[in-house]
Amino acid sequence: MARQARTYLELARREGDPRYLGYAQRTLQQWSGADRPPRLRLLQATLDQSLHRFDPALEELQAVLETTTSPALRAQAHLTRATIELVRGHYPAARDACSDLAQDRPGLMSASCQAQVAARTGHADAAYQALQRELDRSNPSRDRTAAAWTLGTLADLAAQLGQPAAPDHWEQVLALTPGDLYARTQYADWLLQHSRPDAALALTEGYDAVDSLAVLRAIALTQLERDDTELVAHLRQRFAEARWRGNLLHRRDYSRFLLDVENQPDDALQVARDNWQQQREPLDTRLLLRAARAADAADVEREVRDWLADNNQTDARYPETTP
Repeated sequence: MARQARTYLELARREGDPRYLGYAQRTLQQWSGADRPPRLRLLQATLDQSLHRFDPALEELQAVLETTTSPALRAQAHLTRATIELVRGHYPAARDACSDLAQDRPGLMSASCQAQVAARTGHADAAYQALQRELDRSNPSRDRTAAAWTLGTLADLAAQLGQPAAPDHWEQVLALTPGDLYARTQYADWLLQHSRPDAALALTEGYDAVDSLAVLRAIALTQLERDDTELVAHLRQRFAEARWRGNLLHRRDYSRFLLDVENQPDDALQVARDNWQQQREPLDTRLLLRAARAADAADVEREVRDWLADNNQTDARYPETTP
C-alpha cells in the first residue's frame, strides 16, 4: 500500500497531474484510524501537504514523530514539517523543525532547511555563503537528491540576493534531476523577471499539462506579443473546471494568469489574497504586491509590506513589479 501511494505521489510531483493525488488518497483510505502505521501516516501528510491541507498534515507528522524511532521516517517528518511552516510563513516553527532535522540527520538536507529559514528572516547572504561551503565540503555523488535540493536552495537564495549565479544553480539542478518541476518553474519565473521571455519559452516547451509552467509559457508569449489561443483557451477551461469542482489548488498560477495574460487586476488581486492566506512564499508575496499595485489597492500593499518588515524581509525580491 505504501509503495503504491508513494508511486502516485511521485507521479503527481513529476508530471504535475493532480489526478494522481486522488489515486493516492484512495489508496491510503484503505487503512485509516489510529492504528495506521507511521509510514502510511507520513505518506498521508505528504498528500495533505500537496492538497494544501496543512493543519491535517501537521497532525499526521506529529503522530509519526510520536510513534516511530526510524531515522529515515523521522527525518522526512521533520523536513515536511519545516516545508509546510515555511510555506505558511511561520518561521519560528520552521526553524524548530530544521533544528530537529539537524539533530536526527545532519547533512545537506538539514543545512538547506536552516538556510531557507535564515534567508526568509533577514540573513540571506550569510545563509547562502554557509550553504555553499557545506556543499563544497560534501560528496554530492553520494546523495543526488540532497545535492539537487541544496543546489535548488542556493538558486532561490541567489535569486533573492540578486546574484547572477541563480541560473547556473538551477541548470545544475535540472542536469541532476531533469524532472524537477519546482526548479524548472522557479527558473522560468526568474527568466521572465529578467526580461528573457525567449529563454522562458524554451524552458517551458512540452509542459503545457503542468499549470505553473503552462501559465509561465503563456506569460512569455504575451511578453513576446505572440498569440497562442489554444494554450490560453485550455488554461481558461482548466481553471474554470477547477473552480467549479471547488478544488482550485493552484491559486498562485490562476492569479498570475489573470494578471499577466488576461489583464484582469481586480480578479487577480482577489485570488492572490486568498492564496496569501495559505501560502506566503516569496513568489506568493511578490504576486500579491504586484496585483495590489495593478489594482490600485494601497491598503493591501501596506499590509503586505508591514508583514515583510515584521519578518525582516527587505531584500530586493519584493519591490519587483514585472511578471
